[in-house]
Amino acid sequence: MAQVSSICVYCASSTKIDQAYVDTAKELGVLLAEKNIACINGAGKMGLMGAVSDATLQNKGRVVGVIPRFMVDNGWFHVSLSELHVTETMHERKQKMAELADGCIALPGGIGTLEELIEVITWKQLGLYNKPIVILNTKNYYDLLLQLLKRMADEKFMRPMHTELWAVAQTPAEAIRLIEEAEAWPDNYGKFAAL
Repeated sequence: MAQVSSICVYCASSTKIDQAYVDTAKELGVLLAEKNIACINGAGKMGLMGAVSDATLQNKGRVVGVIPRFMVDNGWFHVSLSELHVTETMHERKQKMAELADGCIALPGGIGTLEELIEVITWKQLGLYNKPIVILNTKNYYDLLLQLLKRMADEKFMRPMHTELWAVAQTPAEAIRLIEEAEAWPDNYGKFAAL
């Protein structure tokens, strides 16, 4: 089992969502704190991002936020985080979040969360990222995306091995376990990306 000291959490900032998603985010935050795993996220104060940060902090855990300057200027950032990194662009934000963490977990979210998840999967396919990626499929939220990804492989838009780029979890505990138990991703995997 790999030593995991930090996990990047992609998730929604929306506040008008089912309480089940909020509860899952809080549960993940508690578990991260209990396991002494730092939560790396986008530093937002609302929605699931705020919920996972608050739960981590309330349980004496550590949260490192990464946020672009224009969001800071608009007051969208969580003011009580353990550490805050301010970037100039959204791309720099995503790169920094990935660099700081030993793996990533995608909770349900909107277009921003989806974009973060698909980009990090793409990096892994190209051999630019070799850390574990877990999709936390609360309430089967990601079922349609998973079906689309399977169809991509079925119809040869990506190789069957590319479906191993991510894992799927149903609970926060399972998501963390999958990160901890993930086998090292081969450094030369990217050479197969376009085959």
